[in-house]
Amino acid sequence: MTQLHIPALSTLTDRQIRASLAAVDDIRECYRVLEKAGLNIVGEVLKGQGPFYELDHYPQGDVFDSATASQYYYHAHRTDHGEHGHFHLFLRDGAIPMGEAPVLGPVGKDQVVHLVAISMDAWGYPTDLFAVNRWVTDESWLPASRIVPALGRFEMDHAYPSWPVNQWLTAMVRCFRPQIEALLKHRDQRVAAHPGALQETLEDRALEITGSLPIDVELWAAALADEQHRRVATRRA
Repeated sequence: MTQLHIPALSTLTDRQIRASLAAVDDIRECYRVLEKAGLNIVGEVLKGQGPFYELDHYPQGDVFDSATASQYYYHAHRTDHGEHGHFHLFLRDGAIPMGEAPVLGPVGKDQVVHLVAISMDAWGYPTDLFAVNRWVTDESWLPASRIVPALGRFEMDHAYPSWPVNQWLTAMVRCFRPQIEALLKHRDQRVAAHPGALQETLEDRALEITGSLPIDVELWAAALADEQHRRVATRRA
């Protein structure tokens, strides 16, 4: 079994730490405005959508930002996990760096890559990040080396179905970018180590989730701030 390694804080650049901490501020602001009205992230996505059915996408038809080629939806299907549901985040053709065609999946203008999934609890807060095999989202299968440089292009810059939700998702990718990069690289390792030919592995229903990581915004923020303070103290010494 390949091991999932999160980059040590000491390996992150000052710029990466600042970017993650700035995203933490954005996440906190989204929580503040929602909680002030007694709302939460999941409730905003499901608002006005009728009954919540397993496997259906919410909002219906997914959410797209044509200017940034970003996409997401929320749904539930994990019977082995105590989550309410999870978000799937994508980049479409316009945001994917040029290179070789995908091994499997949509090509050309229909090309779409899965970035990460975010598990949510019943109170509308994130609990885990996870990566999936190709068949799960019918994505265009590209290696992590093609996807990682494009992570910063994910941005939901409009108000449907909810401005705070879209801002929150954008900030989550920036806040937890080191973890998302680790999940994508580990995904490739899991697929490469799986028995059988690559195309067969990508369609193997026995391999669904390739890796997952628990997350806590405030614990991550505290760790980042401690590392930032340590560096400042070291430079002053």
